Amino acid sequence: MSPHSPADAPAIELKGISKAFGPVQANKDISMRVMPGTIHGIIGENGAGKSTLMSILYGFYKADAGEVFISGKKTEIPDSQAAIRAGIGMVFQHFKLVQNFTVLENVILGAEDGGLLRPSLAKARGVLKQLAAEYELSVDPDTQVQHLSVGHQQRVEILKALYREADILILDEPTGVLTPAEADHLFRILDNLRAEGKTIILITHKLREIMEITDTVSVMRRGEMTATVKTAETSPEQLAELMVGRKVLLRVDKTPAKPGAKVLEVENLRLVDDKGVERLRGIDLEVRAGEILGIAGVAGNGQSELLEVLGGYATATGTVRVNGAAMPLSGPGSDGQSRRACGIAHVPEDRQHEGLIMPYTAWENTAFGYHRDPALQKGLLMDNAAIRADAAAKMDRFDVRPPDPTLAARNFSGGNQQKIVLAREIERNPDILLVGQPTRGVDIGAIEFIHQQIVRLRDAGKAILLVSVELDEIFSLSDRIAVMFDGRIMGVRDPAETDQTELGLLMAGITEKPDRPLIDAVDAKLDAKEAREAGHG
Repeated sequence: MSPHSPADAPAIELKGISKAFGPVQANKDISMRVMPGTIHGIIGENGAGKSTLMSILYGFYKADAGEVFISGKKTEIPDSQAAIRAGIGMVFQHFKLVQNFTVLENVILGAEDGGLLRPSLAKARGVLKQLAAEYELSVDPDTQVQHLSVGHQQRVEILKALYREADILILDEPTGVLTPAEADHLFRILDNLRAEGKTIILITHKLREIMEITDTVSVMRRGEMTATVKTAETSPEQLAELMVGRKVLLRVDKTPAKPGAKVLEVENLRLVDDKGVERLRGIDLEVRAGEILGIAGVAGNGQSELLEVLGGYATATGTVRVNGAAMPLSGPGSDGQSRRACGIAHVPEDRQHEGLIMPYTAWENTAFGYHRDPALQKGLLMDNAAIRADAAAKMDRFDVRPPDPTLAARNFSGGNQQKIVLAREIERNPDILLVGQPTRGVDIGAIEFIHQQIVRLRDAGKAILLVSVELDEIFSLSDRIAVMFDGRIMGVRDPAETDQTELGLLMAGITEKPDRPLIDAVDAKLDAKEAREAGHG
């Protein structure tokens, strides 16, 4: 029994929670208190144990040791249904929605009242109307989820939890796929929920969001809880140090760019996918030697296709020139091998599926794409000893851990896998580096290192085209910022002369001051885009 009376009991109290997966200790003797009516942040590096801890709280895993108290009462949570009965709801990073069901059908799924659906749907319609008014969660109950914007789909997930009368909400990386305007609206929703007495746990790696929205923040490192502090009494720098165990430079330290000649020129680039949707709709851009052009935008607006065309993995129409020479966009000479021969290096967005062959060793992966280099050949065969030595040197320079070239790529952490890809591409001394999501899923310490390597390449006079959904990263690294929406470049800005609000509007396809409330204008643009794509489905 909890020593706390109900009047002052935490909404959640974890005592001595431990969980191991074989030899890996994911959680070690974790204790944490979350007070009712607060927003409590949880941060930590990849593998720190955040998701495991929340999975225990939501009933996905059973702890090896420890106790869970909900509102002062010891509570067993063997499965997610028990968590729901205890008043806990969870909004996952990847939504758990049935795409061809309506909003109403998704909300009642698994929470139907009896065998007849009509009474359940009627009840849910009334409850949703009340919740929408109370928490700014407006969404059309009769629309199929597949036709909703990502921001609206997230609202449906929150509505599902509230419909089940959740008093405690866990949100896992909730802003990863939102525009800044949608993220701001989400924060207003969370403010409303907090004001109504709901308790919210926010898992995020974005320190700016932690500082903006939370009351208290807990820091995890290597499966242990290292600190819990009041947000108002800490700083991003202190939190980063608590996460990593050393001081971390959160802003990129770089001198002003000194752009030179045009290295990459793109004119009227167009790509139509196999469903007939035009993913690139007349892209024009240029990147000069000694500069970083950042491409900002919400995922799914053509950035991936742009990298694939430039890297030689997709065909398109239009004109692409590298150092003044036109590159074929289809047929002979348009593949990745030909691109590399012309001085293009490519760090793809998905390192595990496009950047590495996971069962192969690190030294083999450092040669892929460059295996025809004469320096790596011995007669008609590849010089494996030379490749291994080269890989060891690259891994040392890029601080890959463990520094073992014979280890399979799948046995490295995400951050070290990314370093292997970066080492392979950057060390080839390319004229232009295409880099997609350079720090996706990467620890904060590795982020600092990766940013330094990209800036170092720029300072060596190379051109860099950077694609990232992280606006903080775009602002930190870019010398110019181009914003993509729905396959088009909406505008190019100087980072010193713009802000996240302006870029957020451009990311939603709005080039002028909206003549309606901001979130409504953003929703209208996003819904129009998705309706266009749905018409080709």
